[in-house]
Amino acid sequence: MKENNNITNKEYWDNYWSNYRYDKVPDKVVFEKFLPMLATGKNFIEIGGFPGVFAAWFYKHGITDVTVLDFYMNTEIVHNFEKINGLPENSIQCIHTDFFSFTPERRYDVVFSSGFIEHFEDTGDVIKRHVDLLSEKGQLLILIPNFLGLNGKLQQRFDRENLKAHNLQSMEIPYLKEIMQTFNLRDVLVEYIGKPMVWLEPKPENKSKRKWVKMLSYAVKLFPVKGKLLSPFIAIYARK
Repeated sequence: MKENNNITNKEYWDNYWSNYRYDKVPDKVVFEKFLPMLATGKNFIEIGGFPGVFAAWFYKHGITDVTVLDFYMNTEIVHNFEKINGLPENSIQCIHTDFFSFTPERRYDVVFSSGFIEHFEDTGDVIKRHVDLLSEKGQLLILIPNFLGLNGKLQQRFDRENLKAHNLQSMEIPYLKEIMQTFNLRDVLVEYIGKPMVWLEPKPENKSKRKWVKMLSYAVKLFPVKGKLLSPFIAIYARK
């Protein structure tokens, strides 16, 4: 195991966010099927949530007590993101800390992360820390990119650095199911979600490649087959 369980470091995320566009909240999200259950919650936290895209999405869908926790944080960007999307200033609460040294002052009805747990070596430990944040009626939703199929081959060919920043074992559904069985949770679901798609990160060196990768992504959508080969994400859902 690497020191502190990390696969990435601050330099990696400095480079990542320097190429990221802080834009509008998406109209649709890949996990929309879970909203009827999640919307019963009163509060929400996203682990690794900077700059607040999903916190803003949940705010707009009825959970107005939203928090993002991240060791990379720029509150000026978060406030600007609120403004762009018509949210009151400071509606997104920010916790600037390392998740692995975080001591919560409260528990949350919705504990969420997207593209987070796969950046660490000990997947079970990271998921357990999510579970520990659940309130008495808390719900857990974790999204993980699937790099074990076509999208992973694309990353391996054109952005190996990005692929190396991910723990591929954390994308194995049997492995995730085994981990989830260790918790006293109900309605546990581990499944592939999303229409087929592929992508490259918005790095300057990927600019020319991303155009044809986007065309490829449109093409694979014509084959709506759910599974390891083409599904873009894995979802873990459970509740107390």
